[in-house]
Amino acid sequence: MPKNTPSLPLSPEELIQDYRQAFRSRQASAIGRREVLSGKAKFGIFGDGKEVPQLAIAHSFKKGDWRSGYYRDQTWMFALGVIDLQKWFAALYAHEDPQAEPMTGGRNMGDHFNSRSLNPDGTWRDLTEQYNVSPDLSPTAAQMPRAVGLAYASKLYRELDLLKAFPQFSHDGDEVTWVTVGNASTAEGLFWETVNAIGVLHVPAIITVYDDGYGISVPNQFQMVKENIYAIMKGFERLPCPAEECDRGYDLYSVRAWDYPELLAVYEKAAANARKYHIPALVHVTDVTQPFGHSTSGSHERYKSKERLQWEEDFDGIRRLRAWLIENKVGTEKQFAGWEAEDTETVEAARKAAWAAFRAPIEAERRRSLELIRDLAKSSTHQDVLNDIAAKLEDTPDAMRHDLAAALHEAIILTRDDFSPARDTLLAFMLQLDIDMNARLSSHLYSQSAESALNVEEVKPVYSEGSPTLMGFEVVNAAFDAALAREPRLVAFGEDVGKLGDVNQGFRGLQEKYGALRVSDTGIREATILGQAIGLALRGLRPICEIQYLDYLLFALQTMADDLANLHWRTVGGQKAPVIVRTRGHRLEGVWHSGSPMAGILNLVHGMHVLVPRNMTQAAGFYNTLLEGDDPALLVEVLNGYRRKERLPDNIGEFTVPLGVPEVLREGSDATVVTYGACCHVALDAAEKLDQVGIQAEVIDVQTLLPFDRHGRILESLKKTGRVLFVDEDVPGGTTAYMLRQVLEVQGGYAWLDSAPATLPGSEHRPAYGNDGDYWSKPNAEGIFDAVYGMMHEANPARYPALG
Repeated sequence: MPKNTPSLPLSPEELIQDYRQAFRSRQASAIGRREVLSGKAKFGIFGDGKEVPQLAIAHSFKKGDWRSGYYRDQTWMFALGVIDLQKWFAALYAHEDPQAEPMTGGRNMGDHFNSRSLNPDGTWRDLTEQYNVSPDLSPTAAQMPRAVGLAYASKLYRELDLLKAFPQFSHDGDEVTWVTVGNASTAEGLFWETVNAIGVLHVPAIITVYDDGYGISVPNQFQMVKENIYAIMKGFERLPCPAEECDRGYDLYSVRAWDYPELLAVYEKAAANARKYHIPALVHVTDVTQPFGHSTSGSHERYKSKERLQWEEDFDGIRRLRAWLIENKVGTEKQFAGWEAEDTETVEAARKAAWAAFRAPIEAERRRSLELIRDLAKSSTHQDVLNDIAAKLEDTPDAMRHDLAAALHEAIILTRDDFSPARDTLLAFMLQLDIDMNARLSSHLYSQSAESALNVEEVKPVYSEGSPTLMGFEVVNAAFDAALAREPRLVAFGEDVGKLGDVNQGFRGLQEKYGALRVSDTGIREATILGQAIGLALRGLRPICEIQYLDYLLFALQTMADDLANLHWRTVGGQKAPVIVRTRGHRLEGVWHSGSPMAGILNLVHGMHVLVPRNMTQAAGFYNTLLEGDDPALLVEVLNGYRRKERLPDNIGEFTVPLGVPEVLREGSDATVVTYGACCHVALDAAEKLDQVGIQAEVIDVQTLLPFDRHGRILESLKKTGRVLFVDEDVPGGTTAYMLRQVLEVQGGYAWLDSAPATLPGSEHRPAYGNDGDYWSKPNAEGIFDAVYGMMHEANPARYPALG
């Protein structure tokens, strides 16, 4: 701003506070980098160089708004009070206590932000009264797809009268979604798919592209045409006329990262148009510097010229802001030096407090470990070696839990021939440490609330003499009709879902009945169809998004695996996105409409339910179950089921099918046949043929692959028949191998472990038999118990009898 400017964009007090906020953030970046390089933290990626634009964004970001951002937005988060310095350092140290690090509980690296949308019991907070931050991801541009839904929710809340009954989620659709991304990530397909979808939907999103001229070490000339996203986006620009008259397309802005008055003006204008008229905007922030380079993994001096490095120093946003404030007599050089000294001390004090809080429980565990190892040494023939183990652990600077585990394991193995109360106590302590760590790091993969779909009670379908026999698609159509009628937050969308009613007519006639906002068509854009659903679900809606065929799910699988599946886990239960992904597959000839990527899906989407109903009645019951629950799910309908005849249950809108409960379709005593989906009919036909030669096959439909047979029904059948055959349509070693492992290793392992006598030494510390929240996956604690107890049994079978 020139010297003769008559007024400042903010009060002197606000400008001073902004500068100090930026300075503290820069100091946090510098000290954080030091902590990584000294070994106290593992990796650092910081927001240095982007402080000034983020201050401007913070001034226009209102309560109720949403951010889908970039892992360098720390100054913005500090300015809003979403996080403070101590919690920021706690995240850098990966402190797993949610009280110390409430965003991710140490499950993400530093600078990955989110807010808490849920109360401790899993119920929703009032999202209009807080700054909302969707959980950050590391893959570049992965934050883009969900922004479609976060912004689209404002349109639905504004235009659907039914949603006025949910004021805790929106204030008449006035909320803006703020998206940030690095310039190099604009080369990603997810960026362009998102930009296009937001423009087509005409929803309030402001996309900021921070342009520092590089993507890690690769300059813009190798990233994008014209090396300028603002120039590339010109084809998306809205006509230059009043917003109420010309509202199609984007408002485009280009502004320099060090020009604070202009940044404030740009974001204020963009926010006003987005908030009032739902006009999206793209803000290209140029001249961005990166004082500490891309990350702590390397030095930018290796790929930037001396001239470029000097330019970055000269045009550093904080330096420019300081000079501008002094020039406009907001403060003196002496005052700024004093504030900077105070703020440097403030940041260092926060770091020390975070480090002390992080170390305290580990040091307590180290002290106890040392005490137990030395107690064991007193009665052991390996006294000297045990004391050496203890001394080494005591002398390890800033010992971590893996150091404790290594020492404890070494002591246990060394004393495998010793049998003493001291050794039993040490073993129990070691197992408890592992159980505690498993609980700290593995909780909340699935919902732990009363609303979990796993808690939905079964309601069987009811039939009467008047129950009609319909085509399968008519059954699922009736289920969707009932669901849309009872749940005002339910919306369904996807390719051909709206006017056509989907390619197999599951939504036939429902757009006409419920309107184009509740049953709608999308473009061919699978990744952002899923992203649209994630964003809507984060804002309290209940989306069913359709991916037309199972094969096409691969376009959305990265977003499903990296974002949706682990969203509840990586926010430590702070957010949830109960998305239902509907697709169809199997039993149709042709490569591209009958593929089966199920084995890959099962290994990539833990955190979601994966349901494979054999017919449309079962599918309808699953949809009812999922809509009562709050976990995300993928449901694969059977392609050749739409034209099969089924009876329509009288309670089509109420009956439910439980998750993880197989159904025995045919009793038998000679062999167990386990399958799902379309193969159920094939297996039943084969069983009838086997019956003709005197072989009685028991046919079991697993119904859900995640969770898989929560109560061990298949194992019970196998105990009866002694033979098992797994049947599916996947590649060899695909889903069949998964099912085999679940039954023989996981369920079988639980069966013999559960049969162990309760009086075994240490058995009171063994994790309980049953569903541990990860569907029968044996916790690591049990694996360690098995291994250690096995050694004890081998050494002294009389004292430690075989389990099972």
